[in-house]
Amino acid sequence: MTTPSGFDALLLLSFGGPEKPEDVRPFLENVTRGRGVPPERLDDVAQHYMHFGGVSPINRLNREIIAAVEAEFALTGIELPVYFGNRNWHPMVEDTVAEMARDGVRSALVFPTSAWGGYSGCRQYHEDIARARDAYGPGAPALRKIRQYYDHPLMVESFADAIVAARRRLPEERRDAARLVFTAHSVPVSADATAGPPSDGGHLYSRQVAEASKLCAAAAGVDDFDLVWQSRSGPPQIPWLDPDICDHLESLSAGGVDAVIVCPVGFVSDHLEVVWDLDTEGAEKAAELGMSYSRVGTPGSDPRFATLIRTLVEEYSGGTPVRLGSEPAYGTSQDGSLCNVGCCEPAKRPART
Repeated sequence: MTTPSGFDALLLLSFGGPEKPEDVRPFLENVTRGRGVPPERLDDVAQHYMHFGGVSPINRLNREIIAAVEAEFALTGIELPVYFGNRNWHPMVEDTVAEMARDGVRSALVFPTSAWGGYSGCRQYHEDIARARDAYGPGAPALRKIRQYYDHPLMVESFADAIVAARRRLPEERRDAARLVFTAHSVPVSADATAGPPSDGGHLYSRQVAEASKLCAAAAGVDDFDLVWQSRSGPPQIPWLDPDICDHLESLSAGGVDAVIVCPVGFVSDHLEVVWDLDTEGAEKAAELGMSYSRVGTPGSDPRFATLIRTLVEEYSGGTPVRLGSEPAYGTSQDGSLCNVGCCEPAKRPART
């Protein structure tokens, strides 16, 4: 293997999360800045973090991914230092880009911890990159975001194996009839409608999630499944992708389903929106309904995930992108372009009265 020519570092770019109780409120204010979220809503969400001691697992999980990637690079002869930056909490991407510049990095690939298209899954990472470079000013490293990878074979294989393992954790008498339910982060319907270039017809995010679910189910030997959503926020008058996972569990139970396998296909790692929305609220709802409940593991802790990142990096040495899906995955090594005009516009906020 060879180090991609023209690049001298890799930046893992993520969302960020608090690592101690006093971080929680400032972190949430960063996340919601300019969105008009009322303080009482922040208080509610803060309690989710306090349930886990005021610590999100996301930074720890990302550091573990970085350590695995560094080991993968060492084994395969790729000589790229790996840096870590976040959108909303320390290490902030602005600080990381400044560190990279001081270290002499001139051009770096950027691996986002989102596999998807859409505003929050793709375009906002481009905005993070531009903001961090602007903050440093002249001499900032050139940064190129790696393509969307929702349908990478190693991603699909990891989820498929985890689905099979989750089924085995169910009571034996309920395994065969257990319903497979995929879940991903909900977004406003208006944001999904503008996801992707205007010429592509929109809805790129929900289309990619649906295709990834189909690929993972097929690889796990499952013919029939459901796709639902989780972690919605914002005022109730704004439509978001639905149904919500807990509402869907109620519907399944009413239809006689007594066991579910819940796969968080929209998430790379077991961060707070997985351990709270699924392992806490979802599991509690299933218990209330008398349903057996088994949550599928995410791929970030699978050794194949570091290999996935390495193969994406190798595409920039002339490697051919390996994909299983038919929906677009913009930002491939062939185009590498920034977002097109009108692509993945953010959701419009309602006027405040």
